Amino acid sequence: MSAVCRVGDVPVGGGNPVVVQSMTNTDTKDAVATAAQVAELAEAGSEIVRITVNNREAAAKVPEIIERLRDDHGVEVPIVGDFHFNGHTLLREFPETADALAKFRINPGNVGRGARHDRNFATMIEAAIEHGKPVRVGVNAGSLDPELLDALMEENARRADPLSADEVLREAMVTSALTSAAAAEEIGLPHDRIIISCKVSRLPDMVAVYRALADRCDYPLHLGLTEAGMGAKGIIATTAALSVLLEQGIGDTIRASLTPEPGGDRTIEVRTCLDILQSLGLRSFRPEVTACPGCGRTTSSVFQELAQTIQAHLDERMAVWRTERPGAVDLHVAVMGCIVNGPGESRAADIGISLPGTGEEPRAPVYVDGEKVATLEGPTLAEDFIAMVEEYVERRYAPTGARA
Repeated sequence: MSAVCRVGDVPVGGGNPVVVQSMTNTDTKDAVATAAQVAELAEAGSEIVRITVNNREAAAKVPEIIERLRDDHGVEVPIVGDFHFNGHTLLREFPETADALAKFRINPGNVGRGARHDRNFATMIEAAIEHGKPVRVGVNAGSLDPELLDALMEENARRADPLSADEVLREAMVTSALTSAAAAEEIGLPHDRIIISCKVSRLPDMVAVYRALADRCDYPLHLGLTEAGMGAKGIIATTAALSVLLEQGIGDTIRASLTPEPGGDRTIEVRTCLDILQSLGLRSFRPEVTACPGCGRTTSSVFQELAQTIQAHLDERMAVWRTERPGAVDLHVAVMGCIVNGPGESRAADIGISLPGTGEEPRAPVYVDGEKVATLEGPTLAEDFIAMVEEYVERRYAPTGARA
């Protein structure tokens, strides 16, 4: 089991629930836009949000962003500063920013070369110590320390049985992360203020690297398939990579690094992470709707429309239930389209409806806790079933503060 590292009020590692992270793509010097996107990501379910701190203008705006989050949006979420190349300068020039951030993300491949690398890295770690902040040592395949990689490549070339270039790259990433974490501890950063990530773009590399990290350290691990891509491809690649590791108990925080459509919805990366964790049974975030895919038996679109209506209704109501009836996140609803699997899936759900398929009687049995309780039909079928779902939630899940 990994050590526990606290990022703001969020415990990471040590058997705590896997934490969902995300990152803004706004220009950080635009405090209004950045605060608005952080709030949007947090409201979608991101428990930690990272922002770019790449220049003096961005660094100067961090305290304002956090103030706007609290005052304008009513949101308090840990904000992580993403530093590359000049973090040692910015953290010293803007101590109020260092103090406002909940964590620093440092890429050891982007802090200089040789003695300058060591000085710059030490400066950032000293800032973390001074302000009582944890650090994520975030190694990326695309920005790996070339001196380390060259040294390992030369060493590998002298081996009687050389490793492949991919194997050497993986070892370089693991070595970079672990030696950097050890260096941070030597400077004085406590062991329980370090999180590690090694992010790559290919699933096999990611799985191999994180398995090696899990075997060789007890730092909390942040998982992510970096540059996963756009649309279904990015979601599928991310889901496959994260699921393999999470099923093995590897990973304490996750992010889906998806490329959004131009001007598209940034929160899709958050929803992807929530769905991965819920599908794996690791966490529950919203009621689940089981619906059949449809076939020649289900030529009517009624069950598809009802499933969509039910999911939208539950998502909307969960904003209230999360506070008033938090147990409703575990609700399981089935909306099925014919007699083949409909009754069975409906019985297995907390509440389910089996709509008629082609050639079946135009009546829909409803099951509650495995028992048939009603049969619905007619133009108000959707409204009637939603009313039954509402009644079930009110009866099944106690309101906040009520005695069991």
